[in-house]
Amino acid sequence: MLVGTYNPLLVVVSYVVAAFASYVALDMAGRIAASDGWVSRSWLIGGAVAMGFGIWSMHFLGMLAFQLPIPQGYDLAVTLYSLLIAICSSAYALYVISGRDLPLRKLGVAAVILGAGIAAMHYVGMEAMHMQPGIDYHPGWFALSILIAIVAAGAALWIAFSLRREGAGVLRARGLAALVMGVAVVGMHYTGMAAARFPEGSICGAAIAGGISPQWLASLVGATTFAILGMALTTSILDRRLQERTALLSHSLHKANQELTYLALHDNLTKLPNRLLLEDRLEHAIRRAVRNGQRFALLFIDLDGFKAVNDAYGHPVGDRLLVQVARHLTAEIRAEDTLARLGGDEFVVLADIREPGDAATLADKLLHAVSMPVLLERGELNVTGSIGLAIFGADGTSARELMANADAAMYSAKEQGRNVYCFFEPSMNRGAHEQLALVQDLRRALSLEQFELHYQPKLRAPDGPLVGVEALLRWHHHERGLVMPDTFIPLAEKTGLILEIGRWVINEACRQLMEWRAQGSEVPSVSVNLSATQFRSPGLLGKIKEALARHGMPPSSLILEITESTAMHDPEASLVILQRLSALGVQISIDDFGTGYSSLLYLKRLPASELKIDRAFVKDLVPGSEDAAIVSAIIALGRTLNLSVIAEGVETEAQQKLLTELGCTSLQGYHFGRPDAAASIGARL
Repeated sequence: MLVGTYNPLLVVVSYVVAAFASYVALDMAGRIAASDGWVSRSWLIGGAVAMGFGIWSMHFLGMLAFQLPIPQGYDLAVTLYSLLIAICSSAYALYVISGRDLPLRKLGVAAVILGAGIAAMHYVGMEAMHMQPGIDYHPGWFALSILIAIVAAGAALWIAFSLRREGAGVLRARGLAALVMGVAVVGMHYTGMAAARFPEGSICGAAIAGGISPQWLASLVGATTFAILGMALTTSILDRRLQERTALLSHSLHKANQELTYLALHDNLTKLPNRLLLEDRLEHAIRRAVRNGQRFALLFIDLDGFKAVNDAYGHPVGDRLLVQVARHLTAEIRAEDTLARLGGDEFVVLADIREPGDAATLADKLLHAVSMPVLLERGELNVTGSIGLAIFGADGTSARELMANADAAMYSAKEQGRNVYCFFEPSMNRGAHEQLALVQDLRRALSLEQFELHYQPKLRAPDGPLVGVEALLRWHHHERGLVMPDTFIPLAEKTGLILEIGRWVINEACRQLMEWRAQGSEVPSVSVNLSATQFRSPGLLGKIKEALARHGMPPSSLILEITESTAMHDPEASLVILQRLSALGVQISIDDFGTGYSSLLYLKRLPASELKIDRAFVKDLVPGSEDAAIVSAIIALGRTLNLSVIAEGVETEAQQKLLTELGCTSLQGYHFGRPDAAASIGARL
């Protein structure tokens, strides 16, 4: 028998190649598992080529490490055929471990097929030498090499399947596994070589027939294998980093989408669900109630006096108050209930109930939560709430109905004195619809010329002469007839229409006064009432200047009446406005005096020329009464401050006489004439 020897360096190199090929195979398995579609198939093909070349090159490096005392060579066609077997076996291995699972039976069958393929690659590669006579294999060693190939294949498949995931610590585990798999592959090869017996006098047919020389094959195998394995590993690493970056970007995008979704569905200040999320949950609650026959309540909460907090302390303090109120309300509801903020100081609670009494109990808790004191840097603040309740089924079956009816019930609670809750009743909705229709008609009233000014004379006490007239607004509605100011002025204030209506009133009053004067009627002045909204509007001064200039009216002939409560709401700001108006030359009258709790400190600073006693003190005026004492004090105060004092609401001769005796400067009321249209007043003048 010919005795072969091994080159230790090439043996070591063959192991390195086996371990390197194993690592590439493990990495490729991870790439395949992390991909899908044509990308996964591309990684499968590339991985099969790289892994096949790695196993095949390890085999031929091991063959080159084996040296016989005769010339050696290899048939190129058979060598390439063995390479094809290695690639096909590798492709099958990667395909097996790319599946979702790897049960024991499937692993066993795959191990037999892959092990047989590796063994076939080895023994076909041995046949590339064309030994004459043929190689004699020891049965025991031959069987052992096949067994090692199958066991190694099974172990390799299991390890590759276990380590195909990506994550922390996986790269180190793959490195250790590659070393173990390299030992298994090398062990199979050298066990197979140990089984080979070369009879004395054997010759290598491939060397005689001009086959590939070992030196040339070594260069080809080494360069090709390391190039392919290196490219495969580099591509895999770059792809992994790209996927990691893509995953990071995807995670960031997902997180950003979550944040955007949260912001779109939640109130930015209180972090409560907003109107959009409430409507979605309300629709779900309706479907659930219809399906299961359940009931739920919708509670509409509006804070009482919140605007005053904003005006007095500023919006930042108001915002912190809203946040604290939201926390108090959240503490009173169950986890399955919904508390939403619609905007401003409006909150809505959606809660499952068994009977209306449960909703009433919850409303009581919520009222208590709203009224809890809130500690802020400016001290302790207290607000109350008004709650309207609508029950699904009884008060509506759609989201729109329930919201509208709960809102109507809330306004009814406001009208009942606030800090109460109120269940919806159909009459509330009718009133709300009527009010809405009135607002729509009010918007068109100016363009349709439905407004008219009536005028009421003001006389010097006791019975003349005329000192002026007061312009009083009337609305001639096409269906309702004459609508009085106490009906539509609050709506005009609420909707902001009061600014345009007020501009028209000032302009028309100035026009009418100058028309009377042109007709020869000497009317000393005309008084116009300013609403709180109108008084604080930035354009008030400009509108008055415009009206005076348009009609050529002396500013002193215009008297602007501001209620005492309006002037005292923010005394410092009111003082600035009144000083600007006074500088313009118009006169200022403090209306409804005695009802607004004026501070004398501010009153003496106001540039007013007239105090107007409220009709509430005149209505029951009799000698010796409390009203007489109050009127007397007001008149005395007016004289001290050099102000004219006019009493309105004079309806009887007795009132006329007593007010004159008390020292009232001027009188106004039904006793001297009811408010009437300009034509009628002009004729009387």
